[in-house]
Amino acid sequence: MPFIGPSCHELRIDDLQQKKEWRVMYLVGRHAIAVLDVFQKATRATPAHVIDSCRRRLAAFRKVDGS
Repeated sequence: MPFIGPSCHELRIDDLQQKKEWRVMYLVGRHAIAVLDVFQKATRATPAHVIDSCRRRLAAFRKVDGS
């Protein structure tokens, strides 16, 4: 997910039973894995508020992790 930050990834989970799609935004850091957000995917585009919160959480994580 380069629009959030370098080394960010998106895990896609299809819940076939409930017919929903979930996304997990995460980063593998030096000492930990940071889960930046988990949300239900309803449209093709990633919501702007999810991108903004992921960027804020990524910045806070990098401060602590040193990555």
